[in-house]
Amino acid sequence: MDISLDLLRTFLAIYREGSITGAARRLGVSQPTVTAQLRALETATDRPLFTRQPRGVRATPAADLLARRVADPLDQLAGVLHGEDSAVVHLGGPTEFLTAVVLPALGGLVAEGLQLRVTFGLSDGLLDDLRAGAIDLAVLSVRPRQRGIRAEPLCDEEFLLVAAPGVAAGPEALGRVPLIAYAEDLPIVRRYWQTEFGSRPARDGAVVVPNLHAVLAVVLAGGGWSVLPEYLCAADLAAGRLVKLHEPKLTPLNTLYLAWRAGETTGDRVAAALRTKLRSRPR
Repeated sequence: MDISLDLLRTFLAIYREGSITGAARRLGVSQPTVTAQLRALETATDRPLFTRQPRGVRATPAADLLARRVADPLDQLAGVLHGEDSAVVHLGGPTEFLTAVVLPALGGLVAEGLQLRVTFGLSDGLLDDLRAGAIDLAVLSVRPRQRGIRAEPLCDEEFLLVAAPGVAAGPEALGRVPLIAYAEDLPIVRRYWQTEFGSRPARDGAVVVPNLHAVLAVVLAGGGWSVLPEYLCAADLAAGRLVKLHEPKLTPLNTLYLAWRAGETTGDRVAAALRTKLRSRPR
């Protein structure tokens, strides 16, 4: 049996919306039409793609694999057919991650005509902006649970305990070295300490600055130690300007999520490009 583009578009809508109802609304067709197309695709592939749940559907491993293969080509085709290259996409996320990782990953689309407007912020404020329609896509550090907002894991941040060369290593020795922190409640440092040492860090921040680039600058200048995401300090580690003070058995991680309003297609090409680029990013 041939698999038509309509079947694949319907599948992708169900996958992204997490429900038959949401997919029907997104595509502008009836629920029975979506159900019939899903059954036809499952017959053609000879495997179940979703399992029913009390609210919506859950993708099977086969659906995850199919989505990875078809999402980017379908989004690119939609952009060509509907002239989305000229559409302005509003993207929000944390300053450091967007600057160091996301915006460079989108350079190719910008060169092809994508118009992008960027908002920096924290997850709570960005989620409010997303619900209000001020932005189309948001990179969030927590998975949103609000109705009408869809999200999927984008990538994992790896955290490293680092300092300039010559700083005494070990959690006990670091009690005598200034801590450079992102916030007063030490969210990044506390997570690392709890994961690796089963306790809270023994001191407050000597410098507290709400920008990880600034934290990195102070650490590079020999001001003290910190816990920073790998993507932000990898080049300095490779060049010897920073050293890791601890080798974890399992690197502490924080999952970042890509979120959008249910039923909307603005930004699909950007979302697909981010998924493709970040998942193929060298580790």
